[in-house]
Amino acid sequence: MSKSNLHRLIAPKSIAVVGNRGANFAISESLKLGFSNQIWAVHPYLESLEGIKCFKDIKDLPEAPDATFIAVNAESAIEIVSDLREMGGGGAVLYASGFGEVGEQGLIRNQKLLEAADGMPLIGPNCYGFINSLDGVALWPDVHGCKSVSEGVAVITQSGNIGLNMTMQSVGLQIAYMFTLGNQTNTDIADIIHAMLDDSRVKAIGLHIEGISDIKSFDVAARRALKMKVPIITIKSGKTKVSAKIALSHTSSLTGSDELYNAFFERLGIARVETVPEFLETLKLISVLGVIEHGGVASMSCSGGEAGMMADLIDDLEITFPSLTSAHKAKVKETLNEYVDVDNPLDYHTFVWGDRQKTSECFRAMIGGKFAATMLLLDWPKTQEADQKDWDTTLLAFSDALSGTTEKAIVLASMADCMPKRIIEKCLNLNIAPMIGLDVCLKALNHSYKISKAFASKPLPKIRLLNSQSDTKTKNQLTEFEGKKLLKEYGVTIPTGFLIKNLNEALTAAEDIGYPVVLKVSGSELAHKTELNGVRLNIQNEEMLQHACDDLFNLSSELLIEKMVENSVCELIIGVDFDPTFGGHIVIGGGGVLVELLRDSSVLILPATREDIHRALSKLKVFKLLEGFRGGLKGDIEAVIDTVLSVIELISANKVEELDINPLLVLKETNGVAAADTLIRLNSN
Repeated sequence: MSKSNLHRLIAPKSIAVVGNRGANFAISESLKLGFSNQIWAVHPYLESLEGIKCFKDIKDLPEAPDATFIAVNAESAIEIVSDLREMGGGGAVLYASGFGEVGEQGLIRNQKLLEAADGMPLIGPNCYGFINSLDGVALWPDVHGCKSVSEGVAVITQSGNIGLNMTMQSVGLQIAYMFTLGNQTNTDIADIIHAMLDDSRVKAIGLHIEGISDIKSFDVAARRALKMKVPIITIKSGKTKVSAKIALSHTSSLTGSDELYNAFFERLGIARVETVPEFLETLKLISVLGVIEHGGVASMSCSGGEAGMMADLIDDLEITFPSLTSAHKAKVKETLNEYVDVDNPLDYHTFVWGDRQKTSECFRAMIGGKFAATMLLLDWPKTQEADQKDWDTTLLAFSDALSGTTEKAIVLASMADCMPKRIIEKCLNLNIAPMIGLDVCLKALNHSYKISKAFASKPLPKIRLLNSQSDTKTKNQLTEFEGKKLLKEYGVTIPTGFLIKNLNEALTAAEDIGYPVVLKVSGSELAHKTELNGVRLNIQNEEMLQHACDDLFNLSSELLIEKMVENSVCELIIGVDFDPTFGGHIVIGGGGVLVELLRDSSVLILPATREDIHRALSKLKVFKLLEGFRGGLKGDIEAVIDTVLSVIELISANKVEELDINPLLVLKETNGVAAADTLIRLNSN
């Protein structure tokens, strides 16, 4: 698929519509958006469609159209695509279902469609198509809520209904493009991201994702956006097993591990949101103000209750309400009554309410603190416009205070009912972000700050996908001794140890190692030694060792004796797991026998730097132990990072199907670590 043809499709100079139901809207909605170039209608029986004379066949058109909306059944759609490709058409939107989402017959149709297109870009099938509000194009089978704009955000979704609903928003988000991609036969999310990055009128990109079929191409597109500093916000379904199943049957998407998607998005500087309001408000905030440069924000309201609520809601976010300096407090205090306790969030009371000049002086004094953004909480009453005068005055006072500054400003209503449409429009004209929902606004600011930090980070290397597991491969499970020998080859520290076959060998080894020692059953079939009661710890002398040997030789003909590693600060697990979408990746977590119960883990997508590993570690609950919890000894974090890098090197050089180091005993700072136990399976093919 050529890049030029995709641009020709989404910003066409000529449009053809084929069919009746749905095709009629592609005509009427494009005209409503202001499309003034050539539109042709094609239908074998109708004389006209939406007042446009119909051609009987696509091949009867006077020239090849740049974009074609095809609203016919699946089999007929394939024929029309073939004809368009032979004519030199720019591309097509396929409204029809009956392809990859319906099973084997649909997959056969999908292959025929790919062959018919032969590289000509297709959006869909099984989709609503797209709206280009910048150039007045709506290849769309229904009504929509988009308006003509000169710039705005691009929204890309795999769901027609979600896309349709989002066009109906009235919160002030200017939608430049709305794409619904359906099955993504030969044009996927990454292709559209690239196209949006080529359009300077697009200020941010919003993604609704069910699954990503080509992680590598998405990674390339997202890294390009990061380099160009174009923010991406995503809302992804498929977090639960139920929704993952729906995603698969709905658009034949493959849904991967949600935790991996989180790591993937974070790596790329993509803000992941949880709800549609948070999605729309975050896009709006960033499209109006851009990203904020640091995390210190301010809030102003005439209510102590609102100020207190804002202080509560910002807790657990990376952004903060920084305290005001004494000099700053004094400046704000000069503009208010002596009874006002000045702080951030600021409750300025109602002493200046309705007085535009005095209110403006207060606001100007407050925003002088070089905040990343300043919020003015203001809920308009649902009364006649004439009765809203004082609230309008407060907005104008805010605008006056901002005059001549470069401050990023927000007017924030606690609910949509309290933000009139005229105020939304006025705020946008004043370059003030009109935001709705206290918690949503703070989350949006937090996303903005995190994106800003990603923009300032080093360029990312391309993602690395290791082969995932396959049930057909022959798996060779190493014994613990063999596994540790392999770990040692790649620089992982292991306890000194020997294999023994009788008591005399055990006594000799213990003398050589030095007490205390650990004794374990050995054998590739004895992976879960604790459950077998196959481990004896802290053996202090020959008598204890003899008793341990008497017990364990009944379970295994060969035992592993090792030096007992004492006084660890923390126990971790370092593992390798495989995902159908992301392939091999690293899992780091709190380790020991309670690992499944604690479920304290972070994931690392490859490649990973020391900084990436440290960030993953810092997310763990047990990281507090590594930092020296309540004055305790600090753990050797650098040695942990070295171990993870060694494991990455190992799995890159070997056909590893499974690897766990559990526990990795972390000793005090500068004293290193020790892999106390490991389980490794290799693919022997």
